[in-house]
Amino acid sequence: MGTMPSLSRRKLFSALLASGVLAGCGFQLRGSQSFVFSSIAINPHPGGAIAQELRRSMGATVRVLQASEPLSQAQVVLDVLAEQREKTVVGVNSSGQVRELQLRIRVKFRLNTPQGQELIPEDEILQQRDISYNESAALAKEAEEALLYQDMQTDIVRQILRRLASVKQVS
Repeated sequence: MGTMPSLSRRKLFSALLASGVLAGCGFQLRGSQSFVFSSIAINPHPGGAIAQELRRSMGATVRVLQASEPLSQAQVVLDVLAEQREKTVVGVNSSGQVRELQLRIRVKFRLNTPQGQELIPEDEILQQRDISYNESAALAKEAEEALLYQDMQTDIVRQILRRLASVKQVS
């Protein structure tokens, strides 16, 4: 009874081999971002939601200045230059009824010091999702569209945070 069946040994060996391969390839779970700056001012695009979600996401690790505080109190200034939501028809049936839409969010931003030194030049992030459409389920499709926009917005915020974390020095 002291010996393991050969099938159990194989499973154990396979598990150890898989964990060794993952550890050897540099695989690492994505943790929270670390930044070289401790305070940031976020200038939102009028009517945009990206800046608001960025404020919430950064609040725990970096001090986000309030709109009433002077920019000179921030180490860096993030300008959200444009935030655009688009909906385009990409598919119709033989009678001309819409069957498929493409949703897009396009965000332009840049990162500077309060003195104007460019840390991240003007950049653009584009997210897009395809969604089928059915007139008989218009309310459900409207809710699905809102969820897809929220998902794209969250993904864009994560990408911006990763780019902010890539800044190595603030002079």
